[in-house]
Amino acid sequence: MITTKIRAIWSSELRLEKFSDDDDFFVLGGHSLAMMRIQRGITAELGVEVPIDQLFRVPTVTAIAAYVESELAAKPTA
Repeated sequence: MITTKIRAIWSSELRLEKFSDDDDFFVLGGHSLAMMRIQRGITAELGVEVPIDQLFRVPTVTAIAAYVESELAAKPTA
């Protein structure tokens, strides 16, 4: 579910439908402003703020989904 949502955010921002979850964001034509919009989309959609440096270090859907999953797992439940 998380991977699917992140993939949809990327697809919308990059205007691409076909790409691998392991493709590098920058190789796909992404740039820093697009990455900032993706960061906002992830926060709005999933409620997790991914630091921009994390997005730049591991710019794949798979890696970002893993980060988001770990952050969600670490959040205390009410």
